[in-house]
Amino acid sequence: MTARIDHLVTSGTFALDGGEWDVDNNVWIVGDDTEAIVIDAAHDAAAIEAALGGRTLRAIVCTHAHNDHIDAAPALADATGAPILLHPDDLPLWLKTHPEHTPDGALTDGQELTVAGITLTVLHTPGHAPGAVCLYAPELATVFTGDTLFQGGPGATGRSFSSFPTIIDSIRDRLLTLPGDTKVRTGHGDPTTIGAEAPGLDEWIKRGH
Repeated sequence: MTARIDHLVTSGTFALDGGEWDVDNNVWIVGDDTEAIVIDAAHDAAAIEAALGGRTLRAIVCTHAHNDHIDAAPALADATGAPILLHPDDLPLWLKTHPEHTPDGALTDGQELTVAGITLTVLHTPGHAPGAVCLYAPELATVFTGDTLFQGGPGATGRSFSSFPTIIDSIRDRLLTLPGDTKVRTGHGDPTTIGAEAPGLDEWIKRGH
């Protein structure tokens, strides 16, 4: 069976540093007709479970631990038995949302996750959050970037646990080195490509997002 990418958008609230914002999140499901992984279980565990359509969920992968990307993860794990995977540098953020439910496994730079016959390589890309990761799937010509890289620039770095110089280094060294036709599937908003974003690096630095 051929691996594919399914997508749904869920809505909820992002909360950090005493503020709250209404947000729409991209939830990505990578797999085939029998098994899948979920990237960022946001807001609505029931909707994500329905989108799985009875497939075996192998893992719930968190690109980072801001609450809007992980708030539905424990409920989805309880419903499916799938492990929650998070880079350990984001555990302090995770515990702000789920102090009673720690992740089941750690993501590490270079780790390979296999589902439906394809490999997703974990790229540690700190900056938006200390433990932010991207997932590169060359067989699908796709990188899942969470909130590290968007159409038009890097993720936000104006709140706690974030760093603009660090996210720029991550994007330059870990993402813009990927093939230009690699599709960038983001945590919010529309997709883009590495080739479309690469020319903007110097301008982002000047603007100091």
